[in-house]
Amino acid sequence: MSVAGVVLAAGASRRMGSPKQLQVLHGETLLQRAVRVAAEAGCSPVVVVLGAEAEKIRAACPLEDVVVVINGGWEEGMASSLRLGVETCRLVAREADGLIVMTCDQPAVTADHLRELMQRKDVTASRYAGRNGVPAFFPSSDFDALLKLHGDTGARDLLANAEAIDLEGGEVDIDTADDLERAREWFGML
Repeated sequence: MSVAGVVLAAGASRRMGSPKQLQVLHGETLLQRAVRVAAEAGCSPVVVVLGAEAEKIRAACPLEDVVVVINGGWEEGMASSLRLGVETCRLVAREADGLIVMTCDQPAVTADHLRELMQRKDVTASRYAGRNGVPAFFPSSDFDALLKLHGDTGARDLLANAEAIDLEGGEVDIDTADDLERAREWFGML
């Protein structure tokens, strides 16, 4: 089965005060880590959607072997980045059976977890903190539904009642400097 990966990394990181995509955990930026995990899981191609401070991020973060697209409408919210990622996958991975949608700020995500999601035939979410969320797998039959999303909720409604796989530590996401320190402690990363 052919599965593309879409890494959503277009936000402004207002609460962090600087691009969280460039924050370092265990010797690599959050964005590099997300790309590496997606590639290790077998996602091909991996599409990275940048937006705010895209040029700064591209200059500081080597993104080799990925398709980088810039979301000029990133301020609309996550749905605009998701639509752009899906549209790009349709262009560069026409034969893809599905895609994994993920963000760059969840250090608990592993290649094994993504591979488990990729084994499903239907929409499958990750479950943590009592709810379903990303990373998530969407079969190609659901691409049209993703292209209809608007606002800052992303695919939340599509994932609410989806099958889900537990993601231990999935509730840890990095939005602030304090979150980054907690993640370093939680995952033993320096």
